[in-house]
Amino acid sequence: MEKLEELFDHIASRVNVNLKPMGIDVRSILQNSIPRERHILYYAFYALTEDHPISFKFKNSNLAGTYFLGKTLVDSSVLYKSNVRGDELKRKGDVVEFNGVKTKLFYDEVIRIINSYLVKTLVHNNSKNPETPEVFRILNSAAMHYSNIHGTTLEGVYLGAFATADLSIMHNCVIGDFAYVQAGDLSRLTVEPGRVWIKSGDLFEFNYIYPEGVIEQYVKLDENGHLTGKFVDYVDEFKEDFVPIYSTARPETDFKVPDTAYVSPYAVLKGRCVVGENALIVQRAHVEDSIIGKGSNAQENCYIKNSVYEGNDVTAHGGKVIWATVGENVFVGFNSFVHGSQDCPITIGRDSIVMPHTIIDPQECIIIPDNSAVWGYVTKQADLETQCMDLDKMAALTDLTLGNATFKGDGKAFVDAFRHRVDHIREENGAYFDGSDNTRGHAQKTRDAAFNILQPFQSGPDAGMYPTMTIGD
Repeated sequence: MEKLEELFDHIASRVNVNLKPMGIDVRSILQNSIPRERHILYYAFYALTEDHPISFKFKNSNLAGTYFLGKTLVDSSVLYKSNVRGDELKRKGDVVEFNGVKTKLFYDEVIRIINSYLVKTLVHNNSKNPETPEVFRILNSAAMHYSNIHGTTLEGVYLGAFATADLSIMHNCVIGDFAYVQAGDLSRLTVEPGRVWIKSGDLFEFNYIYPEGVIEQYVKLDENGHLTGKFVDYVDEFKEDFVPIYSTARPETDFKVPDTAYVSPYAVLKGRCVVGENALIVQRAHVEDSIIGKGSNAQENCYIKNSVYEGNDVTAHGGKVIWATVGENVFVGFNSFVHGSQDCPITIGRDSIVMPHTIIDPQECIIIPDNSAVWGYVTKQADLETQCMDLDKMAALTDLTLGNATFKGDGKAFVDAFRHRVDHIREENGAYFDGSDNTRGHAQKTRDAAFNILQPFQSGPDAGMYPTMTIGD
């Protein structure tokens, strides 16, 4: 395993060089977060479909358990049980717009991961970087357990466990555990654990800070790479359910799925489940004893249990919904923890938005009204007085301080941006498919995907490393 150790040392050095001004040393975290033998144990796999370019290049890397879809280059990196999705990569000839200026792409967009360490990380493309519109780049960066990298260029960045970097451009930044950032072009910035920060230039800015001591109960990654908290305890409870589907190169399922829907063979459906038309359940999603209504979806690292999705509901990457009734057209944001129980169920009214990184962990029944935004830390109905607002009222805001949340700017632009993005997600996922080609989405495009596996060297100095390979063009 000498070369694998050299690779870890190389990545740690590259990340530390970038983050030294931020006062962080990732070496012990990277060295200890995952036992070395697991980097040999798991195969990587990639999906082939007629709708996505077949172009993969892997060099001097470890890819244990990682899933790839779409044009990807990985060089001198360690990816452990991550999801790298290129199903929305831009194509040569596409016209894109940045800050009101349009430009035409001269190459197909590619995901490039170089000198980086991603562990159980979700990567989703569609770069928002006007400097490199043809490249979705992750360079000299480390992203820890169950973090999300979404539409984001990372250069010399550390993402803590369950953190999300969303639609931003980041250089030499540290994003703390369970922090959510969607704030444009950022440089040499530290975002504290549990902060939810959404900013669009001078148009609007939303901030929420969790009460002291809360985040540590749910997620904490120490300086030695040891992860603790309720989030990982919940995920670990179900990890054995995934073992059978990864024990074969071609997982099979006898679960009935409508012709217009898609359930990945690398997802878990358990107990009595119903999947509606145009629904999408992707790899590493876990659904148990639940109804996933028409046009709804469960994205990577989602857990949905004992719940009902009435239709067109979006559960973003890492969302967890337990013992809940979810009305139509509801969005549950990245890594949100909506954890009802049989005695204390949760009801989310139609057309509502559970904002990213929200924790609803009730001691009593919780009812969220229709057309609401909810955020923060909710344990009882009374908490909604400071952490929930009607979306139409929010759209009329220009300035707000409510509990631990502040908002400044154009409330209508903020609400419209959320609604537009959620509708775009439904459209891309195929929720509105009506049989015509122009309404096909991921649920329809990936139905006939074929999967191929990649395996590392098993012994000697190369143990844990994957051979250099080029697949496709």
